[in-house]
Amino acid sequence: MKLFLVSFFILVADQASKLYVKGFYVPAFRINHTGLPRSTSIPIIKDLFYITPVENPGIAFGIELGPEFKAIISVFTILATLGLLIYFVKIRNENLLLRFSVAVILGGAMGNLMDRIFYGYFYGYAPIFSGNVVDFLDLRLFSFFMLNKTFSIYVFNLADVAISIGVCVLLYALTKKKKVSAKNEMVKVENNFGMD
Repeated sequence: MKLFLVSFFILVADQASKLYVKGFYVPAFRINHTGLPRSTSIPIIKDLFYITPVENPGIAFGIELGPEFKAIISVFTILATLGLLIYFVKIRNENLLLRFSVAVILGGAMGNLMDRIFYGYFYGYAPIFSGNVVDFLDLRLFSFFMLNKTFSIYVFNLADVAISIGVCVLLYALTKKKKVSAKNEMVKVENNFGMD
């Protein structure tokens, strides 16, 4: 269960970055960080990578399903995260790569889940379970024009990065596990054949 610390670290890093971008106020310590200005892109690597604070009210790639679906999306995200947590516990005796990949995905899922559940309420724009996901990493590898609008590749956050990396590592780990299982089965069959 030490790998759960990986999930926790990703959650903390994701939330800290989003609070820095969005802003926060801690009255007990008189700390007031206004966040980064909206509708502004800060170039990190010109023409390639920017910090662009946006809020995603929908699902992946900014697809909006309408305000009536926000609570449903939050509930689905909770169920998916619980499913990941159960799977994480279930594979506790599996190889390290498989467990690591699930821990990384879990950390990212929890990061975006926090936005959906609490941000609307804490920032005063929506009820609980109806918040927007804060995105700010703007990678501009290419753009295309469709329906009188220019789309760049994607604006995302650290949780999205963790989920993407975790899924890639998970696919690799599962493929590797399947190959090892097939090889072991082949050796077993050969041994049984040799015994007859």
